[in-house]
Order: sequence, then structure tokens, then C-alpha cells
Amino acid sequence: MQSLQDRDKAYDNLYKSYQLNGKTDSAYKYQGLALMAKDSIFNATVKNLAEFQQLSFKAQLHAQDLEKEKAATQTRIRTYVLLAAIAVFMLIAGIFYRNNRQKQKVNNLLFHQNEEIVQQKEEIESQRDDLEKTLSDLKATQTQLIQSEKMASLGELTAGIAHEIQNPLNFVNNFSEVNLEMLKELQAENLKPKAEQDEQTANELISDLIANEEKINHHGRRADSIVKGMLEHSRSATGQKEPTDINLMADEFLRLSHHGLRAKDKSFNAEVVTHLAAGLPKVNAIPQDIGRVLLNLFNNAFYAVNQKQKSLGGNYKPEVSVSTSTENGQVIIKVKDNGIGIPDAIKEKIMQPFFTTKPTGEGTGLGLSLTYDMVVKGHGGNIQVNSVEGEGTELIISIPIS
Repeated sequence: MQSLQDRDKAYDNLYKSYQLNGKTDSAYKYQGLALMAKDSIFNATVKNLAEFQQLSFKAQLHAQDLEKEKAATQTRIRTYVLLAAIAVFMLIAGIFYRNNRQKQKVNNLLFHQNEEIVQQKEEIESQRDDLEKTLSDLKATQTQLIQSEKMASLGELTAGIAHEIQNPLNFVNNFSEVNLEMLKELQAENLKPKAEQDEQTANELISDLIANEEKINHHGRRADSIVKGMLEHSRSATGQKEPTDINLMADEFLRLSHHGLRAKDKSFNAEVVTHLAAGLPKVNAIPQDIGRVLLNLFNNAFYAVNQKQKSLGGNYKPEVSVSTSTENGQVIIKVKDNGIGIPDAIKEKIMQPFFTTKPTGEGTGLGLSLTYDMVVKGHGGNIQVNSVEGEGTELIISIPIS
């Protein structure tokens, strides 16, 4: 475009130069060329203008397309933003809904758990009340059973005492009758004339009377000691320990237990053996408790040999023995029998309260339990059980001397 304009100026200058110089032909020639150049410029300008207008139109169209695309893009962006906002809102709403549901579930669970806890608490309180009542009833029953056991023990002791006391009473009665006859003879001898009186006979009668009176006195004292023993045993324990002669008590209660069983079963008899250590020191103990311990052990021993005798008959010789000794500052008491023995399965149970191997009605299951409490808890001693089923049992009690 610029070259056309330069050429047009050049033609026009040549035209004017030739016109001034009088060269008309050349002037007209260059004038024509200048006009042609102007036409070319005009045509080019027109063409360029058209092209420019076309380009401008296309640019406007392109701008409109860009605006439309921009608007569409903005619309899409708004749509995406709106959808994203809706999605976020839905997500938040879902989270809130889920949290609300979980909170409701937790609240319901807590509510039910609280109800269950309240119910369990009420059940526990009810069970506790029932247990307290049951425990109270058990304590009352235990007290009654312990008292019954003591009364049963006292009853067995009384039966033994009744049988034992009968012997000295029989001696007293018999010697009294003999003395009465001898006194009558002596009186008759004294009524004779002096010439007929036999001084030797009278002296013999007097000597016999004195001997019989000594025997009456001895057996009277024996009966008195038995009665005192019964009173001591029936008296409630004060818990006060005092020096106690174990040998004397073992011998006394062994015979009382034996006679007590014989008083109930006339056909029963057993050999009683004692091995009591000479010079055995006295034990600082509660006499009433030791008496009950020995009586329980002897009663069980005689019961065991009596049961075995009933099953074996005359081929069996029952025997119950007691021995005492000292060892390591303790008095050792061994009560042994050749009775039915104790099965291995129940050896560990025989000291438990209310456990008994005797038939219903013949035992409360408290004898050995009380024995254990009196020896171990009351006197700091120990009880050992050695037994072979079918052969016999030995119970060894150790009690500290002081």
C-alpha cells in the first residue's frame, strides 16, 4: 500500500515536471500513470477497507463468541459452584443427619443402659437383702446347731456319767449292805454273855467294817468327782485359760465316752487302752473346751469301731486307745481306733462345718468343726488326721504347753 502511494507521488511529480518543461506527451503519460496508481491505491484502499470491515466483523463475531463462551463458562462455573455447594450442603446435612442418628442411638442406648442399671441395682439390692436375711437365718441356724451339738455332747456325757457313776454307787450300796450285816453280827456278838463272846470274831468284824468304810469313802469320792466333771463340762466356757491336766482329762473322758455308748447299746463293748506319759506338764488351756475336744474324738472313735463291729460280728475286736507325750514345747494327744476308717475323698472335708458321714439324725456335722476351732483358733494348736479306709483312724492333736 505504501509502495503504491510512493509510486503515485512519483508519477504525479513527473507529470508536473514534464508539464512545466512543455513535454505534454510525457506529462500526460505520467499523469495517466499517476491516475492509474491512484486508482490502484483507491482500489487497494477499498479492498483493504472491505477486508478490514470483514476482519472487523469477524473480530466482532469472534468477540461475541468469546463473550458467549465466557458467559457459558461463567454459567458452567456458577453451575459447578452451585452443584459443589449443594454437594457440600448435602454432605454436611448427611453428616449432621448421621451424627444426629448416632446421637439418638447413643441416647437410646444410654437410656436403656440406665434402665438396665437401675433394674440391676434394684435386683442387686433385692438379692443383697435376701442374702442378708439368708445370712442372718444361717447364723441363727448355726447358733442353734452349735447349741444342739453342745447339748448332744452333754447328753452323751450325761449318759456316760450315769453309767460311770453307777459303778461307785453299786459299790457304796453293796458295802453298805455288807456293813449292815456285819454290824448286826457284831451287835449279836456283844449281846452274848462275856464268857461266850469271841473276841477274835469281833475284831475281825471291826477290821472288815473299817475296810468297807474306806471303800465306801473311796467310791463316794469317785462319784463326787464324776458329778463335778459333769458340772464343769456343762458350764459355759469363760474363755479363761488355766493349768490343765491332760492325762486326767483324757482318762476321765475316755471312760465316760465308752460308758456313754454302752448305755445306748448294751451289746457294745471295746477294749480301752491308755498310754499316758508320766510327769506330763500341765497345759495352759480352757478345761471345758479341751473336755469337749476329747469327748468328740472319743465318741467318733467308739462310733467307728461300733459300726465295724456291726458289719464284721464276732471276728472283730474293737479297740480305742489314747496316748499323750510332749514334743517341741507341745503336748501331743493321739486318739487311735481300728474302726471303719475315713475315705481319702472326704479327709479334707471332715473338719468343715455341717459335713458328716453319719446317717441323718445321728450327727450334725459340727463335732469336728468345733474341735478344730477350739484346738487351732482357741489354743493355737494343730490337728492331723491319719486314716486308712477299712483299717482305722488316728487323730493327733498338738497343744502348746504355755
